[in-house]
Amino acid sequence: MDKTYRSVRKLTEAGLVSADGASRLLPVAERYAIAVTENMAALIDRDHAGDPIGKQFLPDPRELETRPEERIDPIGDEAHSPIKGIVHRYPDRVLLKPIHSCPVYCRFCFRREMVGPGGEALTVAETGAAIDYVRSRPEIWEVIVTGGDPLMLSARRIREIGAAFDRIDHVRVLRWHSRVPIADPEKITEELASALASSTRSVWLAVHCNHPRELTAAATAALQRLAAAGVVMISQTVLLKGVNDDAAVLEQLMRGLVERGVRPYYLHQLDLAPGTDHFRVSVAAGQEIVRVLRGRLSGIAQPLYVLDIPGGHGKVPIGPNYVEDALGGGLTINDPNSAAHSYPPRGADRF
Repeated sequence: MDKTYRSVRKLTEAGLVSADGASRLLPVAERYAIAVTENMAALIDRDHAGDPIGKQFLPDPRELETRPEERIDPIGDEAHSPIKGIVHRYPDRVLLKPIHSCPVYCRFCFRREMVGPGGEALTVAETGAAIDYVRSRPEIWEVIVTGGDPLMLSARRIREIGAAFDRIDHVRVLRWHSRVPIADPEKITEELASALASSTRSVWLAVHCNHPRELTAAATAALQRLAAAGVVMISQTVLLKGVNDDAAVLEQLMRGLVERGVRPYYLHQLDLAPGTDHFRVSVAAGQEIVRVLRGRLSGIAQPLYVLDIPGGHGKVPIGPNYVEDALGGGLTINDPNSAAHSYPPRGADRF
């Protein structure tokens, strides 16, 4: 039985939105999909309007406010899509998007105009054409399966996709991107975890997680099942105002991920998707948070702060700059506490 809230009415009945405010949310629901799993709904503090879990999944009238710089396709997928289901932005890797549905619909999603109940999954023929595209290009070393959320597919379908790329010699890495282990962890059965694994390819899973409260006992068990199957896990986190734009919150999240066998990977600057300005943190504020984390966290718990340049020009690191040219030669190095140091140290012996 599907225990997911998919309408303003269902959210109201569950006490997740007020009856008084429900009418203001109907235009939002007409434009953007709604889905909140029972697992995520259970984490929402119904008495706190600014609850960091609720902010991520409950619709907000501000989503209908679009700024001039916001774009329907903020990272330029369409410009780099040679055939349906494939995005080929970098020479050695491609995205495969076999499905457009998700277990939950994040209110800040950069593909929010494309995903949802009406989004088309690839047909068998379209999937075959996408795989043929990869097969015909020996420069492709990695395939990233995303969407939507590809772990919404059945274990059988996941196994078929993995097996197809196992038969292409130049594809050495298969990476899946998913919110399912966090948002709907019971779906990560031993059968599904086994379907992801491969005996001939390196298989990675990028897990989307934004707040430490999302690391529930059920999510932890799902991650353990994936690890037991041999899936290597990394994380993706979006920097969000009112959710995790605080060094202490991100420190707790990154530690929690590492403790569960998930290596922090990316901390994303929020993309310029329509109606998401109320979530946006300035780059300067993000850089300061990352600088603080550098002084607090082990290297294995440090995410890379990145921005996807609008228009499809690629992803780049935008963390704080610790290196400056010094007058008279050498460099000035700023430590995590913002203290400046000469490099090489003044008076150091020359070799």
